[in-house]
Amino acid sequence: MSIEMMGLRESKKRETRQVISDHATRLFLERGFEQTTIADIATAARVAKKTVTNYFARKEDLAFDHQDQFVASLAGTVARRAVGESALHALRHAFLAEARAQDPVAGFAGPDFSRMVADSPTLTARLRDLHDLREKALAEDLALATGAAPDDIAPRAAAALLGAVHRTLFDRIQELTRAGRDNAQISTTILAEAEHVFDLLEPALAGYGTRPSAALPENDAHERAAR
Repeated sequence: MSIEMMGLRESKKRETRQVISDHATRLFLERGFEQTTIADIATAARVAKKTVTNYFARKEDLAFDHQDQFVASLAGTVARRAVGESALHALRHAFLAEARAQDPVAGFAGPDFSRMVADSPTLTARLRDLHDLREKALAEDLALATGAAPDDIAPRAAAALLGAVHRTLFDRIQELTRAGRDNAQISTTILAEAEHVFDLLEPALAGYGTRPSAALPENDAHERAAR
């Protein structure tokens, strides 16, 4: 198969996936998540039910179609932190930037979507799972970044604290959204509140996971942790 044909096939797959996702979101918002079936989505998207499940393993995946980005977001921020920057400071700066940009991954999902999730026990439970997975991914990256031993509790404790702050801020954005605040108002409020809650972590985590000035020590730590 030529590179051009492979590119066309991948493009078609992405297009089909987006069509299914768009129709699913529309139906979830119109009818509610629990009331919408995979068959309903397949009919709306004009594909077979198996096509829907091939692209989305679970019904919840259709609602949280950016879940992979969400789960990887905190660990990715730590992995990209600058030389001399701690994990806390990297995550703080990243969240403040997301709040200013009104990023959906930070919680700026809009009133209809926020109410849909709040009204669905299934989606509420799945969102909790995604927060837990995000915290676990962060703990794994912190363990690598600090060269921690496999049984060291420090990376997990640090990830629990940092994850809790992000979870609380996400929930706060959702709460303000459902209360009728617009994104601009929410952004102003959450920026001030975020500064306060991140300040609370400074005494414990201000220097934790600081990237060293030379890349070699941290690379060595990653290799040791992988063994």
